[in-house]
Amino acid sequence: MAEDTRLIHAGAGDQPLVKTVSPPIQKGSTVLLPNAAALYDDDHFITYGRQGLAAHDALRAGLCELENAKGVCLYPSGVAALSGALLAVLKAGDEILVVDNTYKPTRRFCDHVLKRFGVTTRYYDPRLSPEELVGGASDATRLILMESPGSLSFEMQDMAAIAALARARGILTVADNTWGSSLIYKPLDHGIDISVQALTKYVGGHSDVFMGSAAARDPALVRRLEDGVLHLGWAVAPEDAYQMLRGLRTLAIRMARHGESGLRIAAWLQNQPQVLQVLHPALPGCRDHALWARDYTGACGLFGFLLKPASEAAVAAFLDALEIFGLGFSWGGFESLAISCDEQLKTRKHLRIYPGPLMRLHVGLEDADDLIADLAKGFAALDALA
Repeated sequence: MAEDTRLIHAGAGDQPLVKTVSPPIQKGSTVLLPNAAALYDDDHFITYGRQGLAAHDALRAGLCELENAKGVCLYPSGVAALSGALLAVLKAGDEILVVDNTYKPTRRFCDHVLKRFGVTTRYYDPRLSPEELVGGASDATRLILMESPGSLSFEMQDMAAIAALARARGILTVADNTWGSSLIYKPLDHGIDISVQALTKYVGGHSDVFMGSAAARDPALVRRLEDGVLHLGWAVAPEDAYQMLRGLRTLAIRMARHGESGLRIAAWLQNQPQVLQVLHPALPGCRDHALWARDYTGACGLFGFLLKPASEAAVAAFLDALEIFGLGFSWGGFESLAISCDEQLKTRKHLRIYPGPLMRLHVGLEDADDLIADLAKGFAALDALA
């Protein structure tokens, strides 16, 4: 053969790979098949790199263990996982019920994309009982989308009861379980049909990679999710799948630290004169604590609190005085974060009037005493403008 031919095919990887504790990062769009019969045997062979290679397979297997699932699909972000799961099971003319305290990008997708394709969204009050919620479903209701605890305001729902009532009426249930990370709460074990999480948050754990997942136990539903990924062209990079798998290995250790420090800081906040109420379901005495204690095996580092009435300038002074807590919207990484929430509440359908500014913290892996000292500096700055 000519030299240019030999150079193209040299080192083609015919030798078996040595075994390492983590999978190899394979990069490739083309997948070479073993024989002519395999070319169109889509049921048994991967025919294109977008369908996933070694790192993707290992990550999906790990997430199946985490979720107690029969199948897991990967998406390039958390909101892509939610939108991908919804598009896989909905059609024009369907209606969905979405909890009003849902993640803001989920609301954008429902209000703009689903609406354009003929799917109606009704937002429900997170304080509705399971009977009130499912009893209010119409003949067109196809799916209920839950998030518990809810974004920003941390109301909890009895998702197991909702799932049981919904199943009796042939309505699918989907849970955005990013707070629970499927480590401290496993939706599929509680009868929910599809468990979605933004792997970007706790599974990744280092604020440097985007990804989402959707998990299911019913084989027919798994196939619908897989078909949705195939039809819409979703794909994640092999390097990202490898990083996400690395994060999965340490999830349990990190989550224990997030939960322990978060509860300690939440308890400290309860005793601060500037704080009206702490919104953390794992904190004894907080509303929904009994539901959390029944269904969850731990807590993460994300929770909220209400300040006593204060001006916008005072709230800004509190945030600007923080040095360890960064100001950022994402969460689940090793670092601590803080935001004010009132601006985001304006888009909700079931407005709840809070007596003071709503704040959200993500407690990272820093020393809890240092984080408490940082918050104390913030309160001193707030008091100066009170």
